[in-house]
Amino acid sequence: MATLTSISPEQRAADNALIEQAYQNLLRKLPKLDGADRDLLQRAYELGREAHSKQRRKSGEPYFTHPIEVARICAEEIGLGPTAIVCALLHDVVEDTPVTLADIDAQFGDRVAKIVDGLTKLDGSYHTHDVESPQAENFKKVISTLVEDVRVVLIKMADRLHNMRTLGAMPRHKQLKIAAETSYIYAPLAHRLGLYAIKTEFQDLCMRIIEPEVYYELERKVRDSEERRQSYIEEFKVPLRKGLDAMEVPYRIFGRAKSIYSIHNKIKTKEVPFEEIYDLFAVRIVIDAPVETEKQKCWYAYSTVTDIYKPIPERLKDWITTPKSNGYESLHTTVIGPGGRYVEVQIRSERMDEIAERGFAAHWKYKGVISHSDVYDNWLNNVREILDSPNSDTLEFLSDFKTNLFNEEIYVYTPNGDMKILPKGATALDFAFSIHTDVGYHASAIKVNKKLVPMGYRLNNGDQVTVITSPNQSPKEAWSKMVVTGRARSKIRHAMKEERRRQGEIGKETLMRKLKALRVEWDPAVDTLVEDLGYQSRVDLYFDLSNEKLNLTQALKRYRVEGNKLVALPVEQAAVPEVPPKPSKNRRTKKKNNHGTKPRLLVGGEPADNYQLFFATCCNPVQGDAIFAYLTASAGLKIHRANCPNAPHLLSNYGYRVMKAEWVDNAKTTFVAELKVIGVDDGPGIIEQISHVLNHELHVNIRRFSIEGDEGYFEGTIGLLVLNTDQLNLAIKTLKELPSVSSVERIN
Repeated sequence: MATLTSISPEQRAADNALIEQAYQNLLRKLPKLDGADRDLLQRAYELGREAHSKQRRKSGEPYFTHPIEVARICAEEIGLGPTAIVCALLHDVVEDTPVTLADIDAQFGDRVAKIVDGLTKLDGSYHTHDVESPQAENFKKVISTLVEDVRVVLIKMADRLHNMRTLGAMPRHKQLKIAAETSYIYAPLAHRLGLYAIKTEFQDLCMRIIEPEVYYELERKVRDSEERRQSYIEEFKVPLRKGLDAMEVPYRIFGRAKSIYSIHNKIKTKEVPFEEIYDLFAVRIVIDAPVETEKQKCWYAYSTVTDIYKPIPERLKDWITTPKSNGYESLHTTVIGPGGRYVEVQIRSERMDEIAERGFAAHWKYKGVISHSDVYDNWLNNVREILDSPNSDTLEFLSDFKTNLFNEEIYVYTPNGDMKILPKGATALDFAFSIHTDVGYHASAIKVNKKLVPMGYRLNNGDQVTVITSPNQSPKEAWSKMVVTGRARSKIRHAMKEERRRQGEIGKETLMRKLKALRVEWDPAVDTLVEDLGYQSRVDLYFDLSNEKLNLTQALKRYRVEGNKLVALPVEQAAVPEVPPKPSKNRRTKKKNNHGTKPRLLVGGEPADNYQLFFATCCNPVQGDAIFAYLTASAGLKIHRANCPNAPHLLSNYGYRVMKAEWVDNAKTTFVAELKVIGVDDGPGIIEQISHVLNHELHVNIRRFSIEGDEGYFEGTIGLLVLNTDQLNLAIKTLKELPSVSSVERIN
């Protein structure tokens, strides 16, 4: 974000020196440019420097250092060319300065202007009552440009990466919003475009903001174990060198520590402590071989590794024979190294490595070299179809688009042997829609491996799928729950809306006759009814009239006719049917989430006494947690933890409803916290041990306790009443010290 400042001549000179230094650093990262490209770059630099000359970043630096750094990331870390670098230098001028898009077009041409337009946020007049989510609307605009020129999104990635790297100057609540949006959309999109290095950094930076204590603790442990790790890698490499040297091609072999985020994710999914995670790093072998022989050399290296170290067969991943849908190619295997440790080994060529690190941009550099040159075309076509889907609101679009950013894939086949790549969890009905929209619409039965299966059957790698169609078949409402892909979901939703529109024609005709009899203008009257009665669209209004869910006579008693328009009557005159009041959830929620004195909070920097507050049951905040307040449509403010599972969705799509929230010390309030405890069931007494520690040593009340044990293993869930996170963390630490307990974690 740029701020306008009054700058002294001395400060201006210092700023220009800093900007010039950054620009020269950018030029050093670029390949040799021809005269026209260098001239274009220089003109973009001069325009941007002048346009942003009175602006500063929150950190205090001259603002134009940001576009220059974005341009450097585009050049050095993504590998984009001169046109994209020019656009990166200009990406904020239309949004933040008097420079117009027409000015850009006149000086730099139509191509640069289109990319800059795609990078320019929506006009500030987009208020929250016009669109449900301005953030989602803005992102839809960027994505719509993606299908014309992917450089828009690649520059946007560089922009977001630099903002994330320099987020420290922003207020905490804004950091949370930006990090949530990044983890919700940008990290999955980076993965889908093959930008693995950027995706990994996004995930780590987001974790550092959302869960700083966990992040820094893991970072310290990784740093402390670095020397031992490097020593182990050297020991692992020694016996491999003789076999690899025999390939008679250059190669590199090195170890790479896994990201903090991936380590944390493994700790959660495996439910083991840091000390018990073996594969904290991967050994990578990168072979400099010609394209014609690179696969052969990679398999030779694999053979060398598995001749020396025992492989784990089920962990072999062959993405050389069948690349991922984003172009990623590599051989992955896990072997048992010295000391019985599991070691992941990645084997690839230099070309494959560049594509793995730089993704889309590097892929097009090699386009045509291999037979997978259309690797992104199918995906972009899917995005194009979702964008073109009529009557899809912005949040529906974002949801459908996000399902196209899947991490894990399965490979399934048509009866003719054609391969289809679908996300893990895709169903037989998803497959039908992936063939063609009409095949999906008219699918009446589906066979997997020649056996009839339900349409919601989840497919597995290698399945052969046959779709039987019928002209009498049409999509059903229930189908939307049977699919996971954005394409299928979008098509089914469109079909359902068309069906609602068809059924609503009778209601529309009824309304037209009634309004004509009242001599009321059509469009203003219908829009008034839609808004006042709480409908999402005219189609929904007509549908309810057709199905007699809405009584038109009763509804019109709310209005009088004045000047050919419907005018709402005062509330006391309107004949509105009484609706029995719903039981208040407020009292029940408070009882569940806190006990004793009502907790005190600051919302937006002010005491929250005037707000109706609820504590979200999806994450059960405890005093001391990093929190934010979310303004609901009808139920007051809900307080969520910053790392709540629902936080990325709320902060990304409804950021305008999110408010800064802070605790005010109040030791008399207690909160519910849930713990999951796993350990060794070595006989009677574990329940007594846990209860004794919590009740008698820590004086923490147990609200509920359930435990199950089988064959030497137990898993328990404990609900505690605690005053704050200090007391909760002490309980976790103390339980972990029990001999029979292997892990304790807080759950939502």
